[in-house]
Amino acid sequence: MILEAKSEDTDYDTLTLRVFLKALEIIGGPRKLFKYRNLMWIPSLMEACYAVVLKEEEMKPENKIAEIIGITKQTVRNMLTANPEPALKKLERELENKEIKIHTIGGLAKLAYKEVKEGKDNLSFVLAVSKVYLSQLFDTEWPVEMLASFNGLDFPISDNNKEILSKKIGGFSFKGKDTEELIDMIKFPIKSHADLLYKLREAANGS
Repeated sequence: MILEAKSEDTDYDTLTLRVFLKALEIIGGPRKLFKYRNLMWIPSLMEACYAVVLKEEEMKPENKIAEIIGITKQTVRNMLTANPEPALKKLERELENKEIKIHTIGGLAKLAYKEVKEGKDNLSFVLAVSKVYLSQLFDTEWPVEMLASFNGLDFPISDNNKEILSKKIGGFSFKGKDTEELIDMIKFPIKSHADLLYKLREAANGS
């Protein structure tokens, strides 16, 4: 089913999640991600998907998108001006080199958004599959579930809002550590969704 035009009640976080999962599907699904285990570019893909959704759904300018996500205006521009077709041609080589460039990530996010808007995603299937292979890659299911719990979080998050954050994303665990414990170990402020996931993972790894 093709999505209708935007409305004031549109849940952009959920739409971003759909675009993100579609992008992972376009990359090649579980087998491709198992092959390329260096996933430090995943947070950037998440940000690119959010940037594309904010641009296409709310027509937000680059500076506002940068402010909301917590990245530079130039990074947003590189994501949004990317051409999907050349990006896909570069994707395989950049995956092998374990370093996907911002233009490639942006092009992938734009293609994923287009396909989601055309009704070419099977959300229940993609979500179920993503839980399986992301849980094996990260030793837990929280990356997908955490994204869903991000709805309503306002960034940047300061140390004063630590309790609110604990209530919002509590109940998850990573490498045997509860998220509440990890939150006490990370440095504030937290600039974006990607920054939050990165800091939680670093805390769990003892970095």
